[in-house]
Amino acid sequence: MAFSDKLIDILNYGAVNLAIGIGYNLKLFDVLDDQAAPVSVEALAELSSLDPRYLKEWLAIMVTAGIIYPSPENPEAYLLPKDHGDLLCRRAGSNNLGVYCQEIPLLTACAMEQVKNGFKTGDGVPFSAYPDFQAFMTELADAKHEQVLVREFLPSVDNGTLVRDLGEGIRVCDLGCGQGTAVHLMARAFPNSRFVGLDNHGQAIASARQKARDLSLTNAKFRQLDATTLSRDASLAQGFDWVCAFDAIHDQSHPLKALKGVKHILKPSGCFSMIDIKAGSAIRDNMDHPMAPFLYTVSLMHCMPVGLNDQGRGLGMMWGQQQAMALLAEAGFSRVSVEQIPNDAFNLHFLCRL
Repeated sequence: MAFSDKLIDILNYGAVNLAIGIGYNLKLFDVLDDQAAPVSVEALAELSSLDPRYLKEWLAIMVTAGIIYPSPENPEAYLLPKDHGDLLCRRAGSNNLGVYCQEIPLLTACAMEQVKNGFKTGDGVPFSAYPDFQAFMTELADAKHEQVLVREFLPSVDNGTLVRDLGEGIRVCDLGCGQGTAVHLMARAFPNSRFVGLDNHGQAIASARQKARDLSLTNAKFRQLDATTLSRDASLAQGFDWVCAFDAIHDQSHPLKALKGVKHILKPSGCFSMIDIKAGSAIRDNMDHPMAPFLYTVSLMHCMPVGLNDQGRGLGMMWGQQQAMALLAEAGFSRVSVEQIPNDAFNLHFLCRL
């Protein structure tokens, strides 16, 4: 392919990504997916309660991109093929790729100017600059937890030993718990165990506490706490049988301090599950990664600048397996196994013991 052709593809696909993100957010794919026959612009407007002129322009993008098809019988009526809906609609579950088309537009709106300034100054971008994106990521993570956490991920940990222990009753800490969805799900599934969610975002902790009250969960507690301060908290020393961190470590400004904090709160016989991105640490290691440009862009626009705050390390999302293993060893985890996660092509499970 000539480079000029490649650039034209980039321009086209970048534009289509934006349009898919808009359509996904407005649930247009879901509306079309529910229809048994092709629909006109006017019918789609009525079904979606959206403006027909905007819909006509959006459909033009989808049709010329080969995502939505005009009906062979009526070129003014449109159909979303079922196999496209299998990847674009909310019903797609863990196969849903449409949801990710919202990321780049959101990050552009949140942080473009601050990221460009960071190129000149080396400064990070504060967490507070990303309210819409944080809400999106919370929604995405929550949906994933609800689909697979209790049913698929937990049974895969330590060959099923963890599920047995959770049933009998252990103490668990979710580091970087956000609004607490993982804690809520585990607390409901394993009433004999005790769960603590930690996060440095006050609003997220407040939401997590309220949801726990709404669900009448007496075995779930939440604390607003910075992961880098864990080692200084004597009340948490050797307090947990299992600690988990779902895609939380690479965003830390000081990840080594956070990992040493995990070691501090973990019982000598306990284990730590670090779930983080599946990648290599060097660019050359990711040349064949099918989504490397996308993931590096998300990292440039969010993960790296957030990690640069407070004179931080700025690991970025694509810090990779080799760097992760080195940092875990430096933190004191001498036994680490790297495991695949069922139905998750994006992440690896670093199962760590002291």
